[in-house]
Parts: sequence; C-alpha cells; structure tokens
Amino acid sequence: MHIEYMNEDKQLFVQITEEIDHHTTEKIRGRVDYEIQRHMPKKVIFDFDNVSFMDSAGIGMIIGRYKLASMLGGKVEIMNVKPNIRKIFEMSRNFKNNKYMRTRMLTKKGK
Repeated sequence: MHIEYMNEDKQLFVQITEEIDHHTTEKIRGRVDYEIQRHMPKKVIFDFDNVSFMDSAGIGMIIGRYKLASMLGGKVEIMNVKPNIRKIFEMSRNFKNNKYMRTRMLTKKGK
C-alpha cells in the first residue's frame, strides 16, 4: 500500500496494492485511519488500480473510512475500480444509490 498526502489540495491518496479481504483489512484500516487523523484531509481517494480481489470486508473498510473522514469534514472517492470489484460495490446499496456515501467511482486519476 502506498499513501501520499498532497498538502496544497488537502487530499490523501491511498493506492492499495493488494487483495482486500478479511485478512488485510485490519492493516489497511489502521494505516489509513492514522493518516486521516494525522492530516485531516478534505478528500480521501482510494485507488483500486492494483486490486484484483475484494470481498465484503472491503466494503466495511471503505464505509468505516468514509465515516471517519466525514466526521472530520472530508469526503471519500474511489477510482480505477475493475469490473469484478465494481460488482461488489454495486451489491451494497450504500454504493449503488450513493445516498449513504457520496462516493464517485472514478475511472482515471483526477477525473
């Protein structure tokens, strides 16, 4: 996992480089929570370009980071989601209707 904070834009960019399942979510959760609390970004962007697999534990991990970022006045975006992982997100009504989370599934960095 690679995390970069861009101070001028107050954005926290999280590039996940592994599968997201119940074994890896604790590590991701701890590291991202630390960085969100450290920088208090306006936007947390998760890049899923290198993620080939995600189970329902990944949904919970993203929702938890959304709640933390929201409490601190930030937003969450998800980008570069592969079709098989997009289906996991779409199965969750929180992502499908975008009512619970104001999350955009971006296809290209910054767009």
